[in-house]
Amino acid sequence: MSMKRGFAGLIAIIGWAVIALEFYLTMAAPREPSVPANDRIIRFFSYFTILTNIVVAVTTTAIAFFPSTKIGRFFSRPGVQTAVAVYITIVGLVYSLLLRASLTGLWAVADHGVHDVVPIAYVVFWFICTPKSGLGWKDPIKWLSYPLAYVAYSLVHGAFTGWYPYWFVDISKLGYAVGLRNAAGVILGFVVVGLIFVAVGRAFSRTAKALSN
Repeated sequence: MSMKRGFAGLIAIIGWAVIALEFYLTMAAPREPSVPANDRIIRFFSYFTILTNIVVAVTTTAIAFFPSTKIGRFFSRPGVQTAVAVYITIVGLVYSLLLRASLTGLWAVADHGVHDVVPIAYVVFWFICTPKSGLGWKDPIKWLSYPLAYVAYSLVHGAFTGWYPYWFVDISKLGYAVGLRNAAGVILGFVVVGLIFVAVGRAFSRTAKALSN
């Protein structure tokens, strides 16, 4: 197994483990025990953090263990791997800037795993292992499909249940004007981070071409 596949496999194992731990704790030792179990499951899979960690785990699993399959080839594309890097970077940044909490025990392990360990590990993987040729300046706009779909889901789900996964888009408390403004700010963050990754990728690509000549 190549270094790339080995590194991806390690991230996949860590990723699935911390997702599983977080789910176990959500069901067995919930921080909000008054919330019914069915609602806890729905809420668990309504967090951008969890969904994006699953995306990372699927991506690295495909690269490490199924590289020759259709799904393996899809997740091996530089544009796909870079989009995933943007998504998981936003997870780490937003958590560090707006959401970081002081937890203990297994909750702290799971929390650091999905918000710190997996994001850092995957970004390092992107820097070291991802081919960076072919990235374009329009790509960050294309990559918005996932976060925009997530925002739409959160707004619809919140309108029916009154529950929102993150305080800065809690329409029930902030109102639509402030909540949507905050959501727009986060979406802008995706574009900015995406442009940074594209710039870095293009610089790496130019350097690699220069060294090969």
